[in-house]
Parts: sequence; C-alpha cells; structure tokens
Amino acid sequence: MSPGLARAFSHGRPALVAYVMGGYPDRAGSLAALRALAEAGADLIELGVPYADPLADGPVIREAAEVARSANPGGFGLAETIDLAGEFIATAGADAPPVALMTYLNPLMRVGMPAVGSAMRGAGIGGVIVPDLPPDMAGPWLAASDGIDTVFLAAPTSTPERLARVGQASRGFVYCVSTTGVTGERADLPSELADLVVRVKAATPLPVAVGFGVSTPGQAALVARIADGVVVGSAIVRRQDDLDSLRKFAAELADAVHGQFFARL
Repeated sequence: MSPGLARAFSHGRPALVAYVMGGYPDRAGSLAALRALAEAGADLIELGVPYADPLADGPVIREAAEVARSANPGGFGLAETIDLAGEFIATAGADAPPVALMTYLNPLMRVGMPAVGSAMRGAGIGGVIVPDLPPDMAGPWLAASDGIDTVFLAAPTSTPERLARVGQASRGFVYCVSTTGVTGERADLPSELADLVVRVKAATPLPVAVGFGVSTPGQAALVARIADGVVVGSAIVRRQDDLDSLRKFAAELADAVHGQFFARL
C-alpha cells in the first residue's frame, strides 16, 4: 500500500513541494536532481511526466519535457517516470520526501488505469496530480488508484460548489492554483491570493498548497504565511541541469518556507 502524501505536512510547519521533470536533462540527471532536492530539504517532490501536449505547463517545463522525450533512448514517458520514481524511493531511505507524479489523463488512459495504479503502488509513489481530470470524471481513476492520493486543483475561477467538490475528492492535499493560465515564474503574485486560500481552506480539512508563479525564496516565504505548502516548479526546472545551482536554490526555498527567511530579517 502506498504511504500517501500526509507525511509531507506532518512537521508542524509549511511544506516545500518541489517540482522536477522526469528524464531531464537525461535519466541519470533527473535521478540526481531528485536526490539533491531531498538533501536540500524538500518535504514533497512533484515529479513531472514528460508529455507532448501539456495543458497547464509553461515554457520552461514544456521545453524540459521536450528534451526528456528526445534525449533518452526510446523516449521518456509515464512508464519510465514511474520506474525513475521507484529507483529514487527504493534508495533514498525512510526519511526521504514522498513523491507525487504530475501527469495528464491521456497517458493514464493510453497505458491503462489499472496498470498505472498497480505500477505506482509497486514503486511506492504516494500521490498523483492530473490537471485535466476534474473530480466529476475521476471515478475510473480513483477506483484503479486505490491507496494512492489523488490531488485535485482549485483555481481562482472555481465556484463555491466546485471548491467543495475538489475538497471532498482530494486526498493528501488540495493544490491551489494562484492564478489562471499556465505555470511559470512571475514577478508578482496576485493580491487576491490570501482570500483565495481562505476560500479553499474553508472547503477542505486537508492541507492547502499554493503553486503556479512562485519563483523566489521571498515569494515562497510570503505564501508560506498563508498556506500549508508552497509549490515551486519552473524556477527549479530552470536550474535542473546544474546540480550545484539546483541544490543551493532548493535549500534557500526550504529555509524560506520553513520560516528561516523572516527569522533572519
């Protein structure tokens, strides 16, 4: 049985959710990046599955996915990403952060949902995020993925009824999208973000993590003041092919999210 994602939010402080692209710049490089993020203090790792037609990913993640799909012999997709996660989890030790896959509905259907669910459980993957899978259509996947936390997304445009459905259906945590559009680094976060987090938290007893646009330690520290978790993606992937830079940046993010950023001011 998968251990799920709850451990990431059990430390009595906000959690850093660090996104990294599977297979980028190649398989060995992405495995090293997973280990660097764990050593730097990430509480949960969101592992992206390279996909040719991602709806939610901005340019940095799209370009990394293209490299991953072409740089690895035979390509790099869902099966290869599950295998990568399994190797990381099996060798990282009991204190390593749990892993959630970030993928899309098409790969789940192409491989077959029961097969994907079985492979994810076998690899020890704790959860999955599927941006184009709304809770209303998730029945077949939820049945096939028993024991794996499925995280649904809440957006600024979500109605109260949609927030209630997302909060009810999610397991592990609720992913709060800070702004409409695709992922990517932004100079400023929306002024309405705190109100959105309040609305999402009112719809669920689960932790709420904010992603999309968070790209600096300062922004991460501010989001950690209002949410249970902070998701950083594009700014990490942009450093993924330079392990020293990646490790340093992830440690700065971890300090910021865990409270050290404001403690030093």
